[in-house]
Amino acid sequence: MPETMTYTVSGMTCEHCTKAVSSELGSVPGVGSVEVDLDTKLVTVTGRGLDDRALRAAIEEAGYEAT
Repeated sequence: MPETMTYTVSGMTCEHCTKAVSSELGSVPGVGSVEVDLDTKLVTVTGRGLDDRALRAAIEEAGYEAT
């Protein structure tokens, strides 16, 4: 069964931000999909065997901080 993790990622303001975060998260093993809502600054990751530390590191690699 897929699991879902949601993060608040401040600093995202445009489609470039969405693509950067989605691309980095998409490269993490187990990630099936990534949804970014710029209005609420929420990033929802769905997949199997998700690793919180790996997901947070991917967000940081994109230049943002997850809370």
